[in-house]
Amino acid sequence: MKIVAWLSLLAIVFVTVSPIGWRPHDYLPVDLDRALAFALMTLLFVMAYPRHFVLCSVLLIFGALAIEALQLLSPTRHAHMDDAAVKAAGAAFGAVVAWLINQVRPGRPAQVGVKRGA
Repeated sequence: MKIVAWLSLLAIVFVTVSPIGWRPHDYLPVDLDRALAFALMTLLFVMAYPRHFVLCSVLLIFGALAIEALQLLSPTRHAHMDDAAVKAAGAAFGAVVAWLINQVRPGRPAQVGVKRGA
């Protein structure tokens, strides 16, 4: 799962900063597409690193803003705060869903500071 999480991050960075003509096209509304991509990526990271839920969540939510800012480096792309907000909201949603899944997942690692079987 860790490899898939990192590959999803690489794919999102590539699609975000590559020329607009290289961006994959689908039939979803653009904001939904962005939110779902970041939700899935964050879900993968939080499930791959369940003991680091907070760190993964914070880094990927703020990473959404940073990845959007990378578009300033490309002359064919443009960064917008509303796009960054949609991506950050998707990341937050993915973090919550992954946390919920990790709570019911069998064999999940013990949470820091939480005693089991007491």
